[in-house]
Amino acid sequence: MQFSDLPLHKNILKAVAELRFHSPTVVQQKAIPVIIAKKDVIIAAQTGTGKTAAFALPIINQLIETQDTEKGEKKIKALIISPTRELAHQINENFKAFCKYTNLRTTVVYGGVSLEPQKDVLKKGVDILIATPGRLLDLHRQGEIDLRLLKTLVIDEADLMLDMGFINDVQNIEELCPRKKQTLLFSATMPDKIVALASTILQNPEKLSVASTETKAKEIGQLLYYVPKRNKTDLCLQLLRTEINGKVIIFRRTKFGVDKLEQTLQKNGYQVTSLHGDKSQNLRNKAIEDFKNNKAHILIATDVAARGIDISKVDVVINFDLPNIAETYVHRIGRTGRAGKSGLAISLCSIDEVAYVKIIQAFIGKDLKVIEDHPFPVKKPKPKKQPNTINPNKKSRKSKNSKKNKKRWY
Repeated sequence: MQFSDLPLHKNILKAVAELRFHSPTVVQQKAIPVIIAKKDVIIAAQTGTGKTAAFALPIINQLIETQDTEKGEKKIKALIISPTRELAHQINENFKAFCKYTNLRTTVVYGGVSLEPQKDVLKKGVDILIATPGRLLDLHRQGEIDLRLLKTLVIDEADLMLDMGFINDVQNIEELCPRKKQTLLFSATMPDKIVALASTILQNPEKLSVASTETKAKEIGQLLYYVPKRNKTDLCLQLLRTEINGKVIIFRRTKFGVDKLEQTLQKNGYQVTSLHGDKSQNLRNKAIEDFKNNKAHILIATDVAARGIDISKVDVVINFDLPNIAETYVHRIGRTGRAGKSGLAISLCSIDEVAYVKIIQAFIGKDLKVIEDHPFPVKKPKPKKQPNTINPNKKSRKSKNSKKNKKRWY
């Protein structure tokens, strides 16, 4: 199937063609016609499957029909709720690109930056608003956001919203919207609380799912190195020197670990930037821009970035620390091999992480390829001999004769 086979406006197809998108992904093929039909939709699909275009293109398609007939100030017609600032920013960039040949106006609001510039843009009027939950509610309380004419509400990465404690905010936002609207809910996984949320805010939704085999990034090579924890940095440097080329994202479990590895790689002459929750929003934005623009070839991040950025042409993902949740592993490696392109994921596993490997392999339905030929293998402990507690030279308390001559009463 080609994008031209979908019922999309010619101006959207022109923008899509300029972005060199030719064939829609599976989730786009399934979702776009249903969303254009103005049905509520629940879509279960992993990251990296093209979800943003799956809801952006049909939303723009619906708004194009009325863009030239409206008079006066623009009002918010579509609202996309995103859990992270990075993802909100990325969604806004995608909408801008898709809206290139329309008169639709889009903007993004999120916390960590000044309110005033966001208020100024909102006062001028926008058609499409992308927002994180907290900042949206703040601006609504200050009278800067009017959702009375909203036509479409999108809740993106709903399971991540749940993990980050935003579900109550999402419910509050939904109550601010008109009852008569289209609601789209996207989630990589479907825990019970997400199912319960969907049942309260969606009307007779169409349920779509992209099969797990299609979301596990078939084109990603997945390698596993067993290595002592103390040698992980050494092995990482060795791989960067000898095995890895191009853009690399390295995932660490903690903010301290990110900073420590960044300093080490910089000392070894690598162009590195980093991303974690303790950095200011300006520094986080700069890190992503530097990585996108090749000012840095390596990005070290905590899982805040696993679903928060969409960067094309990431060649390798390194799991410096293995995640203890299988879905997180899939989100991480989904940074490479996007839109059907090939990619490589390398995982460094210390002894205390072996149990995580079993969980991941069971979830993805295949074994990771173990690479044993490297400079820092895990030494298998030699089996200890059980000590012989019987000393042949030690005399018994009683002699054999005394035992032999002992009289018994029976």
